[in-house]
Amino acid sequence: MAVGFSRAGLMGATALMSILSAPALAQEAPANAAGGADPSIVSDANDIVVTGSRRRTTLQDAPINISAVSAETIQTQRLDDIRSLASFTPGVTVADTGPGSTGAIILRGIASGDTSVGGADSGNAVGVYLGEVPLYLDFKLIDVARVEVLQGPQGTLYGLGTLAGAVRYIPNRPETDRITIDAHGRGYAQSHSGDFGALGDVAINVPIVKDHIAFRTSTGYYDNAGFIDYNYLLQQPGVSDPQPGRAATGAAASLGSNADYGANFTRRRDVNYEHTFTTRNQLLLEVNPDIKAYLTYAHQTTKTGGRQANGAGVLGTGDYEGPWRYLEPVDRRADLFSAEFNINLGRIAQLVSTTAYTKQHITSTDDNTDLLLDLDYGYEAFPQFSSYANNEQRYRQFNQEVRIVSAHGGPFNWVIGGFYNRLKFGSTRNEYTPGFAAFAGINRPDDLEYISLVNSKTTEKAAYGEGTLHLTQAWQVTGGIRYFKYDASVEGGSDTPLFGGGLTRMPYPSTTIAASRIRTGDTAKDGVVWKGNTSYKFSENLLAYFTYSTGYRVGGVNRVVPCIQPLPAGQNLCALPNELVYGPDRTRNKEVGVRASLFDKRLQFTVDGYEINWTGVQVPSQTVNGAIGITVNGADAVSRGFDVQTTVRPVRNLSLTGTYSYVDAHLTQDVAGLVVSQGVRYDAFAGDRLPGSAKNSGSLQINYTYPLGDGRRIEANWASVYRGGIYSRVGLRGNGERIPSYVTHGASLNYVTSQYEFGLFADNIFDKYAVTAISNDISSYNQVRTDVVERYYARGVLTPRRVGVEFRLHY
Repeated sequence: MAVGFSRAGLMGATALMSILSAPALAQEAPANAAGGADPSIVSDANDIVVTGSRRRTTLQDAPINISAVSAETIQTQRLDDIRSLASFTPGVTVADTGPGSTGAIILRGIASGDTSVGGADSGNAVGVYLGEVPLYLDFKLIDVARVEVLQGPQGTLYGLGTLAGAVRYIPNRPETDRITIDAHGRGYAQSHSGDFGALGDVAINVPIVKDHIAFRTSTGYYDNAGFIDYNYLLQQPGVSDPQPGRAATGAAASLGSNADYGANFTRRRDVNYEHTFTTRNQLLLEVNPDIKAYLTYAHQTTKTGGRQANGAGVLGTGDYEGPWRYLEPVDRRADLFSAEFNINLGRIAQLVSTTAYTKQHITSTDDNTDLLLDLDYGYEAFPQFSSYANNEQRYRQFNQEVRIVSAHGGPFNWVIGGFYNRLKFGSTRNEYTPGFAAFAGINRPDDLEYISLVNSKTTEKAAYGEGTLHLTQAWQVTGGIRYFKYDASVEGGSDTPLFGGGLTRMPYPSTTIAASRIRTGDTAKDGVVWKGNTSYKFSENLLAYFTYSTGYRVGGVNRVVPCIQPLPAGQNLCALPNELVYGPDRTRNKEVGVRASLFDKRLQFTVDGYEINWTGVQVPSQTVNGAIGITVNGADAVSRGFDVQTTVRPVRNLSLTGTYSYVDAHLTQDVAGLVVSQGVRYDAFAGDRLPGSAKNSGSLQINYTYPLGDGRRIEANWASVYRGGIYSRVGLRGNGERIPSYVTHGASLNYVTSQYEFGLFADNIFDKYAVTAISNDISSYNQVRTDVVERYYARGVLTPRRVGVEFRLHY
């Protein structure tokens, strides 16, 4: 049996601009006329093209707040995934929790759960898209035209319902008229690491039949160096002593002498390495300019050996040292298959149909010792006690979206669509306690202590639409509506082979949970969300807009075993009927924004203010039996703030791009027993700040280009990023902590020609040490069970300094 962290996780700059989503009057929006690369990077910020409104438009004609990070910024700042991208996107927080997970994306403070050094591998507060396909995977940012972040609910424009916003990875498309090859490589040395890091990727476009068929492939391998050492791995679990320097109190305890170390421990350096292989392959089939299809297959595999975290100095361990007794590898494999059809229906409309199937398979091992010790069942009576858990998670997602976008012009334009999504999730967890069965006289030679399986399915259907009326050339109004319906079900079971009834329940060597111990639960809901927007263009250089929109997040079933009724004697780790399901939560978003381009475009800026009222908030909780992590609806909250984005060009060839975001997200009601720590429930109160996101954050990029003639130039870049303090728990209740703010700096110097570029770079130049996330809480730091010191508490660690070289080749 196990609870808390492990089971809760299992169950459960010229380039960065403020881009605003297009009015419906804009021209219809295929990616480009000939299927070529999306022309989003141009010399003038106001001419950058985005398609967040389902239509092509430029900054100059857009009435809703979007942040777009272009391919140029992705390259210049070495943004490989969503974790690094967040630093240059206002209102977005993604903690640097390492390669073991995709990272939890938080927009405008819409988050209620505790921080975690394990990040996340799924989430539904934010809609994440690769092209037209909704998914939650951290596909690497190679051969990408740009990334668009749409703040606020987007349910009347996108198939996937969104509570806080949407993130769209826009890939470059196949071209039918030319062969292109783009190669890229990077190598670096990293502080606090014994390894060098390297990565390489290549994008190849091949026309097969001119004007009709083309193939584009993008493939990369990332061998990123680790910097966390696991120096206290057990040589022989069940025999080696995990804490040879025992003492009556935690303060006097230690990991023993050098002789003790040699007898019990071994070490592994740099365990939080990243080995990622990624590939995306697209086939364009074009009958004529009015009928085309994109067939896509993408695959990514990521492996790492341990957490990107430390134990906060427990038992004398260091800043870049994990105190855990077992290696904790993670292996994530993801595949995507999609077919996108674009059909022009005369001059009336364009039909877009996207069919996709994605799957993700994750296997991992974690040190389970402290979780079991924390249950206080007396495991520490066995001097060599330790435990590890093997986990397996499987995601299977099928979705179909059909959308029709008007193309007839005129004062009224519209979008209508239908959406179907089915997500299946399955997980198993086996926990082992080496040597304990023999110590306790139990016939279980494999030392299997706990086993569980959970399978769930969530199906969502939706119909949505949006229309825009241009009252004048300068003034437009937009309205949208969405109807949604979902249902979810779960089945699962668990057993405790060591203590759960012995031979009468699961005799050795069986690892199969009896059918009588499998239980089910289900839930369903439907509803409506809507949107209203208006904008006025005072001149070609000044636009203002106002939006009111509502959003939702589907409810569901907790991925935890339902309880047998009546409860049997002994240990029970399960959900009661009122703990099995939770309902949707909703947001009401009001925002007003102004964008201007002044002094012959030497000064461009956007200011956007918002208020988001969040009701029925899905919050983390625990079951009565076994304290297993679940989700419940338990609070109301509000997020108020503003974003500022600006680009200044004081002199020729010099640009400064800055972002600033202020987020005040807090509860608006008192909530009894909202936060749980060490089995104790703590009340939260109106005004308590929500966890996970910074109240203040910002970035500054300075770019200077020195022309050399013949298309050659020197490019110099400096970037500074500020992330303010973050709360680890709601209102710091239940032993929550304020994670301190930090500032990092990066720089690069490149020689660029039309065919190649190479240069030097440094990230985190001053080797800033910073905490990025916290797992569990400070009350478990140095917690002692008899004479055993727990190592349950963990702090995520920022990636240290990297210095290296980089090159690109263009053909």
